[in-house]
Amino acid sequence: MHQKSMKKIYLYSKFERFWHWFQAVTIILLLLTGFEIHGSFELLGFMGAVDLHNTVGLLWLGMFFFFVFWMFVTHEYKQYIPTTKKLFEVVRYYSSGIFKGEDHPVHKSLSAKHNPMQRLTYLGLTAILLPFQMVTGFLYWGYNNWADWGLSFLSLRVVAVLHLIGGFALLIFLIIHVYMTTTGHSVTAHVAAMFSGWEEVPEDFEVEEWEKKSS
Repeated sequence: MHQKSMKKIYLYSKFERFWHWFQAVTIILLLLTGFEIHGSFELLGFMGAVDLHNTVGLLWLGMFFFFVFWMFVTHEYKQYIPTTKKLFEVVRYYSSGIFKGEDHPVHKSLSAKHNPMQRLTYLGLTAILLPFQMVTGFLYWGYNNWADWGLSFLSLRVVAVLHLIGGFALLIFLIIHVYMTTTGHSVTAHVAAMFSGWEEVPEDFEVEEWEKKSS
């Protein structure tokens, strides 16, 4: 892949960067305390892990509602609308093209911050996996109130297992996500952009019509 001249565009707002790193720290803390609660290791002690897990989980739940509100007020939810335009080109790139030094088929822009594969992934994360984990976690946390909530028919064992499955799914996502951050034009480019807000793109790239229509 020949070296292209790059330019910087301001892509991520302060709130987007805050939400990204808040979630990263939150998910890591929840995973660590969750695995300690299950006896995988000992760091804070069982009750210490439980208290921190519950506190961070409830904070995460509250912030998630605010994030969803922010997305609709700012119309940033459009960044998550799935598209099949160039989807297979992106899949082929990550499965083989990237190892051959090929150029990425889709570059970031203000109207399309996520490529088609990222849109599907982040939509699934935001609309399915995170709510699933939050609901099962909230139910687990409020077990003693199930009777008052009219939820006596639920099984604590089933809720606990579902919450654990969701935790492993988040762990898998986190591992893949960390790897994907290294696939930019440099190993640290994507991480740097999430700190500064400025993303580097090829000097001569043009936003495609399907990207403009999503804005």
